[in-house]
Amino acid sequence: MRALNIATTGMIAQQFNVDTISNNIANINTTGFKKMRPEFQDLLYQDQRRVGTNSSNAGTVVPTGIQLGLGVRTAATYRINEQGPLLLTDNQFDVALQGEGFFQITLPDGETAYSRDGSFQISADGTLVTADGFTVQPGITVPQNTIAVTINQSGEVLATLDGQVQPQNLGQISLAVFPNTAGLDAIGNNLLLESPASGAPIVGNPGDNGYATLLQGFLENSNVNAVQEITHLITAQRAYEMNSKVIETADQMSQVAANLR
Repeated sequence: MRALNIATTGMIAQQFNVDTISNNIANINTTGFKKMRPEFQDLLYQDQRRVGTNSSNAGTVVPTGIQLGLGVRTAATYRINEQGPLLLTDNQFDVALQGEGFFQITLPDGETAYSRDGSFQISADGTLVTADGFTVQPGITVPQNTIAVTINQSGEVLATLDGQVQPQNLGQISLAVFPNTAGLDAIGNNLLLESPASGAPIVGNPGDNGYATLLQGFLENSNVNAVQEITHLITAQRAYEMNSKVIETADQMSQVAANLR
């Protein structure tokens, strides 16, 4: 009975759906996190009467045919890159992005990663780094006698030094955008990598056309909506239950057929 295998694919798909939703909910407070959504596709079809074939010698054509679907499969998970709400922190090294773009982070192996997480800190030598100690490009160093640091909307980092009135420009934080943001490869720790699907990064300055502006003293929170996720979770649970009911029904039908005398 095909219904057993078809319903099994439905249960597997809804289990994956629940797993994706649970990951979204788990990251509801993760800085810069973007929620994920799974996409599903129907499986191959068995043609029991092919549409468009001749139904007689007179050349009449079958208008619809008979097809039996074999279930569903997970095709992809796509990242929804809508802006998350901003959280006030009053930390001078916290920076939120308002608009499109990613911070560029240099990994220990020299590779460049990309992130929306602007919770930056200062290393022992004064370099602007992430929470894991990875350097924020282009590698800005804050002098030890700095009283205050200002990061403006254009990404310029200005330091007020002890005994000086005029702030000193330490450099400018640059951003990267991609032709296909959903194609970036997530590696955890709020980091993404370029992939063949994402296309090559296009680097520019904050505030340029198509690039986000920076907001100091804020962080971009996760764009996960708790109410929406719970609604999706209930829908996925009901779909899972309906597929399990199909398996129970198919099993009962098989049992009836087996008991025929």
